[in-house]
Amino acid sequence: MHFDERRTHFLQDRLLRRLKECRVDSFYGYYRLLISQEGKGELAKLLENLTVNETSFFRHKVQFDLFQKFVLEELLKQKQARGEYSVRVWSAGCSTGQEAYTLAMLIADGLAYYHLRNSLPVELPLPKPLVAPPWRVEVLASDISYSVLRAGQEGSYGESQMASVDYSFRLRYFDKMGDRYAVKKTLKDLVHFDFHNLKTEYLPQRNDVILCRNVMMYFDEAEQKRLVEKFYRCLNRGGYLFVGHAESLLGLTDKFQMIHRNSGTAYQRIEVRE
Repeated sequence: MHFDERRTHFLQDRLLRRLKECRVDSFYGYYRLLISQEGKGELAKLLENLTVNETSFFRHKVQFDLFQKFVLEELLKQKQARGEYSVRVWSAGCSTGQEAYTLAMLIADGLAYYHLRNSLPVELPLPKPLVAPPWRVEVLASDISYSVLRAGQEGSYGESQMASVDYSFRLRYFDKMGDRYAVKKTLKDLVHFDFHNLKTEYLPQRNDVILCRNVMMYFDEAEQKRLVEKFYRCLNRGGYLFVGHAESLLGLTDKFQMIHRNSGTAYQRIEVRE
C-alpha cells in the first residue's frame, strides 16, 4: 500500500489510533510490535484501519448496466456457440459483499432472460433452479480483510445498506428478517468468499470478468502495472476488466482496449504475442 504526501495525515491519524489501542508510546515501538511474532494479529487490525471498505449494492450503476446489457450478453452468446456453459466472475476487493451479490443477481437475471430467448433442450428440475442447466455460475469474492469477508459470507444487510436495491430484487433475492435483509441461499450458493492479497502471484485464474474497483489507488504506479499484468493473465481470452470510475489503465498497459457504452467503461483483454 502506497501513501503519498497527500495521504500522510490519514496514515498518521490511523497509526495513532492503533498506538493508543495498543498502549504503545512511539511509532518505533509500534513498528517493533508489528514485526514481532506476536504482531501478526495487530498487523491485520492495522490493515483494517488503512483500507476504506466503502461499498454498496449497484454502486456506479452505469458500470453494472454495461456489464449486464453488453458484456454478459456477449459472453453468453460466445460461450453457447462454443458449447461452454460456465460463467466465472471475480470481485477483487469485495469488501462486505454487496458488489459480489449485485453481480450474482445480474447474472441470474441475465441468464433467465437469455434462456427465454435461447432455450436449450434441457428438462428443468423442480423447483426451478436459479441458474438453469447446463449453465454454471461462480462469483468469486476476495479481500485482504477477514472481517469484511465474514460480513459478506453472513450476507445480512440493514435498511440503509439496501437503499439502492429496488423492490423486485429484494423480493426475489432476499428474506426479510426483522429489520435486516438476508441473502437467499440460492443466490448465496453462487458466491464464494476467499482471502487474497493482490500482491501475490497466486491469484484466481480462468475468469471471464474481473472487477477491481477503487483498489489500485492504494498502490504506486509500478505496483499498478504489475497488478494489471496479473489480471491480464487471470482473464480468459477476450475477458473484461472493470476498474473504478475514476481509475484508468491509460499509461499502465497496452494489452486492453477500452469499451465505452452510455457512460459506462470497461477494458477488454487484447490477444498479444508474447
